[in-house]
Amino acid sequence: MDIERVLITENEIKSAVERLGRKITEDYSGLNVLIICVLKGAAIFMSDLIRQIKAPLEIDFMSLSSYGAAMESSGEVTVKKDLDKDISGKHVIIVEDIVDTGITLAFLKENLLARGPASLKICALLDKPSRRKTELTPDYLGMTIDDHFVIGYGLDFNERGRELPYIAIVKQ
Repeated sequence: MDIERVLITENEIKSAVERLGRKITEDYSGLNVLIICVLKGAAIFMSDLIRQIKAPLEIDFMSLSSYGAAMESSGEVTVKKDLDKDISGKHVIIVEDIVDTGITLAFLKENLLARGPASLKICALLDKPSRRKTELTPDYLGMTIDDHFVIGYGLDFNERGRELPYIAIVKQ
C-alpha cells in the first residue's frame, strides 16, 4: 500500500478533536452522555475525543460492516457486534471516523432510534459529502474532505494503516 500524500496532519487532527470536545461539553452540560464508538475505525478518534469532553459519560461499542476488504461500500450493512447497554432514555452520541455514502450511519441511526434514546447525535471526524447516497449530515464534524480513499488515525485499508498518526491519501 503506497501513500500518495498526507492529507491531514497530526496537529490538524488534534485541533479538530479539541474543538469537537469543547462543543459536545457545552451542548451536554449537566447531562450524562453515552458515546457509541463504531468499531474499528473510530476507536482512536473516540479515545482522544472522550478525553476532551468535560461531562459525565459512558462508552459502548458497535461493529458494522459494509466494506469487507474492498475500497467501495457494498451498500449492504451488517451488525457484527451490538451494544452491551440499553440506550432507552439516554443521550447518545454515535462516534464515527468517516461519513462516506452515509448508508452505514443511516442504518445505524434508524436502528438506534428504534431503541428509544432521549436524544441521538452523530459525531464524525471526517465527511465526504460528494459521495453521499442518503440524507445524513453529522451533528458534530471535524472536517470535510474531497473524494479520496484515506487511511491513518484509525482508518484502514484491509486492516493496514490504522496506526498512522496523520490521515493520508492512498495511492490508487
